[in-house]
Amino acid sequence: MTGVLCDIRPDGVAVLTLHRPERRNAFSGAMGRELGRRYRELDGDDTVRAIVLTGTAPAFCAGADMSSGEDTFASPTAAAFSASPVDPPAFELHTPVVAALNGHAIGIGLTIALQADIRIVADDAKYAIPQVRRGVLPDAMSHWTVPHIAGTAVAADILLTGRTFDGREAVRLGLASRSLPAADVLPAALDVATDIAANTAPMSVALSKRLLWDTARHGYSPGRVADLETELHHRVMGSPDAREGVRAYLERRPPRWTAQPSREWSALDDPVPPEDR
Repeated sequence: MTGVLCDIRPDGVAVLTLHRPERRNAFSGAMGRELGRRYRELDGDDTVRAIVLTGTAPAFCAGADMSSGEDTFASPTAAAFSASPVDPPAFELHTPVVAALNGHAIGIGLTIALQADIRIVADDAKYAIPQVRRGVLPDAMSHWTVPHIAGTAVAADILLTGRTFDGREAVRLGLASRSLPAADVLPAALDVATDIAANTAPMSVALSKRLLWDTARHGYSPGRVADLETELHHRVMGSPDAREGVRAYLERRPPRWTAQPSREWSALDDPVPPEDR
């Protein structure tokens, strides 16, 4: 049992559930490897249009598995150790990822959720990145994701103090889109994912997601973004999906998309020229 359940629904939404209920879904190396494997598999399946990441209630993820006691953060013996154990991270997928933080998310439980595109949190759950209070430091690229999502001031506030906050404050800080009663978090995330799956063009979403995250990673100038948006418009304008989107809108019916990002994709040019940074 690696601790990640996968349910592919007929509506094009896949639900990945962190599942170690006896330990409040505490994160392990095996769980990280399995989550990365599931991400890769689902991203290669064009019938999957959106992914929801959640945890078996009542927690999302209690953080690192501390069953080893004071040796939890012992010196790694494997050369392959990484502080970013989920490969690929959610932001590198073509497929949108919605994190449904339906309960407490501590440490890496929160930092892996910050790699998702959209986050919905629980009003009264506890959220924290407390690694500096454990003698280590934040992981899963949180020194980039947190300032990208919420700004450097918020990053300093939560990464350097390791303090705990609730879902309502997570929204005020800009770390999540919505805060709801815990029982409503997963249904709300499924609604968002189902809307994406039913109504958005898969190639358009994949290209928009890549441009959004690449702009954050590489610091594109406004002029560079304008050039890339133009280039990507050339890729989709005149396509069958561009025609279908307009037809479906005018005929007031659900669209029938045909693009397959996993087969038709070609990534944006990288690395970015220094003058564009």
